[in-house]
Amino acid sequence: MTRLISTGRTAFDPRYAHRAFNYAERNATEHRPLPAGYNHLHLRTRIGSGRAVFEAAGTAVTTFRAHRASGMLVRADHGAVRPGTRVVVGIGFGPLRISAPCQVVRTAYDPGRTGFAYGTLTGHPESGEESFMVIRDADDTVWFEVTAFSRPVAWYTRLAGPLIPVFQRGYARLLSRTLRRLAAAA
Repeated sequence: MTRLISTGRTAFDPRYAHRAFNYAERNATEHRPLPAGYNHLHLRTRIGSGRAVFEAAGTAVTTFRAHRASGMLVRADHGAVRPGTRVVVGIGFGPLRISAPCQVVRTAYDPGRTGFAYGTLTGHPESGEESFMVIRDADDTVWFEVTAFSRPVAWYTRLAGPLIPVFQRGYARLLSRTLRRLAAAA
């Protein structure tokens, strides 16, 4: 029987506690160009304006509330992200749910930028990194930005081939809409 570590509304599965990163280019979502040999994703969406929207969106991102509200099952070893936080994202539904272990490699809790980036660990169906940032411009516009690079590792993601980037972009758009809704309600 697997013991789950309780962290408030989340529970982290300790089977993933000692997994290693399955890619070498850590923190590469912070810089451009993104590493060669991967599929790239960059999506920037306006989610509103003002300090209240920025703070609500930043909290929703850094506590995984936005991910959960978008339909993902998220289990983390900490409530709010910090470097080193281990996360298992459940992708799919019911018996078709795939566990995707990750580790937070970078956080931002700045006056104009809040968010995090996590990298994939062994056992993840992809290899790479994804960044989720809420950005407040000088004109008070609030943006949600997703930046990622990844490539298939598991047989089923290799088989899905060109569909995986389409699904990733679709999920980034869903996450943006969810975040806009959560921030507006705050």
